[in-house]
Amino acid sequence: MFLPASLLESLEGIKGYDRSSFEKIHLSGQQVTSIRLNPFKSFFPDPSWETSPVSWCPQGYYLSERPSFTLDPLFHAGAYYVQEASSMFLWQVLQDIYTEGGHWKVLDLCAAPGGKTTLLSSFFKEGLVVANEVIKSRAAVLVENLTKWGTDQVIITNNDPAHFQSLPGYFDLMLIDAPCSGSGLFRKDPAAVAEWSPENVTLCSQRQKRIVADALPALKEDGILIYATCSYSPEEDEAIADWLVGEMDMENISIHFKTEWGIVETVSRVHQAKGYRFYPDKLKGEGFFTAVFKKKSATQNIRLKEMVLPTPSRQELTQVADFMNLPEIYTLFKQSETIRTIRKEWLPALQCLAKQLYIKKAGVEIGTLKGKDLIPSHELALSLLPVDDFPSVELSRTDALQYLRRKEIVLDTHHTGWSLVRFEGLPLGWVKILANRVNNYYPAEWRILKE
Repeated sequence: MFLPASLLESLEGIKGYDRSSFEKIHLSGQQVTSIRLNPFKSFFPDPSWETSPVSWCPQGYYLSERPSFTLDPLFHAGAYYVQEASSMFLWQVLQDIYTEGGHWKVLDLCAAPGGKTTLLSSFFKEGLVVANEVIKSRAAVLVENLTKWGTDQVIITNNDPAHFQSLPGYFDLMLIDAPCSGSGLFRKDPAAVAEWSPENVTLCSQRQKRIVADALPALKEDGILIYATCSYSPEEDEAIADWLVGEMDMENISIHFKTEWGIVETVSRVHQAKGYRFYPDKLKGEGFFTAVFKKKSATQNIRLKEMVLPTPSRQELTQVADFMNLPEIYTLFKQSETIRTIRKEWLPALQCLAKQLYIKKAGVEIGTLKGKDLIPSHELALSLLPVDDFPSVELSRTDALQYLRRKEIVLDTHHTGWSLVRFEGLPLGWVKILANRVNNYYPAEWRILKE
């Protein structure tokens, strides 16, 4: 791997940077694979996988080699997320600031593909997590990954960061994993080396400031900002920390961690703001930077308008009640012909957000009403809502992969009608069993193409 000389030279003098070992680890060809388990879905890595724990995240595990995740039904069931280990440090940051959980309103501003959003929704079990992605195609990937994860307190939006200015002082926590020059991921994506240049670093730094400045009004006074990049360049890291403290009235916060983890604490040149660097020659993970801040300035409170969401008719409510037993903490609303649910406590927030933003997904889709029939949604199958009362069929690995390819499967069951199909106890989706065939309802756009 050819590393740009201008990058190597620009890092001289930064704490933790050792040019010789930095170059050596990049030239080694070594790859690190890690996953983070879904704490709400009963699963532990396949015994054939050799695993070791990620020190800073209790659900994180390194794998000794990379299996074919595409051909693992449990991956499609949302049992785990394939996430770079350094990024999982977000859990340690949250644990250092908050007691786990809490009814906080959280914004993941640059959320796709969803790794950090799934972590946020796991940590803030009782909170509301808003995951935003400005690029439409990436927002679709975000929807897929959050659907598989199954948590119901997530709202996915597709908006420019500036649109959040219509929500002044709204969020308790804001995570901005800013688009960057990507030097921290050179080992995983060697093609990114060719795209790197000092000019691109400068452009990324300017864009990062614009994104943060656009969104920061939506953070409440004393709210927490977690800023992160996968870049080594100080212009995108410590310089942004200096700008936040010096020009954006933010107070830097220290994060506690164990020295044996190999994480390097740095301080910015002007305001001595602490940040945390991950070097692949110092620990088992890719390049990563994060720094944490508290907002000092107050934001003027204004009464936000709400959009009244359509609600199901009495007959439709009866149809849903006949179909499933929804816990009392949830309420139903309609989106076109579909019935969706969200926790009652977050309905006012949803109505407020719907008035200000474009929403791609909110809560969990129960299904679509067609006459007297309710066609259950794939979101419901993978969600954490109670689905154990539905008939289900356990599939072999071969049949599970056939199902995930949206091909015909044969089931040994006397039951007819809607049924969940499961693999190792976890739902994969729905089938409708008829007298002479089984209709496969796995989403066509998500089907496995790999043989």
